Amino acid sequence: MLTIRKATSGDVLDAWDIRRTSVLAACAEHYPKASLLAWVDGSPTDKWASVVERDFYVVVDEGLIVGTGMLTAASGQVDAIFVRPSHMGRGIGRKMLYSLEALARDHGVASMRLDATLNAAPFYRCCGWSGDSISTYRTSRGLELACVPMTKRVALP
Repeated sequence: MLTIRKATSGDVLDAWDIRRTSVLAACAEHYPKASLLAWVDGSPTDKWASVVERDFYVVVDEGLIVGTGMLTAASGQVDAIFVRPSHMGRGIGRKMLYSLEALARDHGVASMRLDATLNAAPFYRCCGWSGDSISTYRTSRGLELACVPMTKRVALP
């Protein structure tokens, strides 16, 4: 049974590993391998760990963390929806996305936004997000990757 919970400091390494393996598995047909390796290289910094503790949520399946997602409620920004490659195609990303949308609604966020990787944009469109133009995403390390900026209106209660 899948459950979603707030991430803790104990989830930092799992979240980092899921991010790395998900990017390498899911983005391989859309980006040069060297760019992907540069994006996921290294180990988690203290700054990244604090973001995980503050803004991340994790999907747990029988005690194993299988997915992540992040919502910055103040800005309505969604990030870091990654699924462990062994668990891709099981609706885990969709479940996380809908959970983050509900959380945003609870926080009074009227409009959400995200930067989708080229491979993920069709998934987000199927989930009701809008956006077609290609832009450039700049990572915290200065790497530039093509992305699709997307938005979704949130129906407030």
